[in-house]
Amino acid sequence: MAAGLRKRGRSGSAAQAAGLCKQWLQRAWQERRLLLREPRYTLLVAACLCLAEVGITFWVIHRVAYTEIDWKAYMAQVEGVINGTYDYTQLQGDTGPLVYPAGFVYIFMGLYYATGRGTDIRMAQNIFAVLYLATLLLVFLIYHQTCKVPPFVFFFMCCASYRVHSIFVLRLFNDPVAMVLLFLSINLLLAQHWGWGCCFFSLAVSVKMNVLLFAPGLLFLLLTQFGFRGALPKLGICAGLQVVLGLPFLLENPIGYLSRSFDLGRQFLFRWTVNWRFLPEALFLHRAFHLALLAAHLTLLLLFALCRWHRTGESIMSLLRDPSKRKVPPQPLTPNHIVSTLFTSNFIGICFSRSLHYQFYVWYFHTLPYLLWATPARWLTHLLRLLVLGLIELSWNTYPSTSCSSAALHVCHAVILLQLWLGLQPFPKSSQHSKKAH
Repeated sequence: MAAGLRKRGRSGSAAQAAGLCKQWLQRAWQERRLLLREPRYTLLVAACLCLAEVGITFWVIHRVAYTEIDWKAYMAQVEGVINGTYDYTQLQGDTGPLVYPAGFVYIFMGLYYATGRGTDIRMAQNIFAVLYLATLLLVFLIYHQTCKVPPFVFFFMCCASYRVHSIFVLRLFNDPVAMVLLFLSINLLLAQHWGWGCCFFSLAVSVKMNVLLFAPGLLFLLLTQFGFRGALPKLGICAGLQVVLGLPFLLENPIGYLSRSFDLGRQFLFRWTVNWRFLPEALFLHRAFHLALLAAHLTLLLLFALCRWHRTGESIMSLLRDPSKRKVPPQPLTPNHIVSTLFTSNFIGICFSRSLHYQFYVWYFHTLPYLLWATPARWLTHLLRLLVLGLIELSWNTYPSTSCSSAALHVCHAVILLQLWLGLQPFPKSSQHSKKAH
């Protein structure tokens, strides 16, 4: 009797769930036009696109030829560590010395063993396919929480990008590994798990240094949320993890490890540049040009921090104080404030990069829909935003790059920067005065 009641209860709950699902699908069909325009349908559209991506990625792996670029070099560098070499200056691969931090070594050591010492390319491609789908899932979770981007845009972020599929499953670069850890970190920050978010942010940095482009935005958010003293433990997590991961190499040759894995002055080859093809090679390689880009990068970051990110009406120095002691009570950081600050910080760094190579596209590809659609701009219609996305994709798919493709990329970047500057309005003076009067 009791067993029969339990069976009826289970079947009843299953039928109820099926009925709710049917009603939800019927409602979605009735509102199918809104389905592509309303951000509240992000998860439904994301689920459909992820299912489509499973098939597309499988087709790409089995139908498009794999191209060897850096995978063998990664495996040779990792094999050197496995054989007992901890001096970074002695670790070499087919394409040059090891120039990535220790996290890269540990993760690709796992891939070394999972792929039969790096020889099973198909297994490596399948692992990177899973990594690609995990990246999409984490990105969709971010967009779901921000509720800013119309779902029809996600088709162009997923199925329509040949270059990104190639970077993940046809080239097996380390850039996607760093970015999936970065997007996991952002999801943890959005869930207010600041310690774990900083931990995974540091882990992403330990795979590839490009993640440091998000660091100015993260520092601003930490100061806004906790003040200087409160932010120190979180910054300690970031620094401490780097020390722990790099400890075997630091003990062997600390200068060699730091100079190789965190080489900020590394020279790039002109033949691989995507963004500066229209310049003479001599200017591209000149240190004065590099310093000018760095100055422009830091200046624009400072302007955004002063005039766009900081909107309380107080001096930016107030961020150093404990939040409870500030004149204007701090407001909780919204998902859009967190995501906008981090994505903008990274994008500014990319705009003024000394060089962008083809695999660097994943550094900001998944953030472009947010950067284009998150801020209101009447002059930038949906069609124009899609045109900007298309021109960026075309620029990254032009091989070798040309003066026109590089110039088009900079024009698109300038349009996005202009929209970000005009769309993120500073703190209105009238409200400042009203608060003082109150």
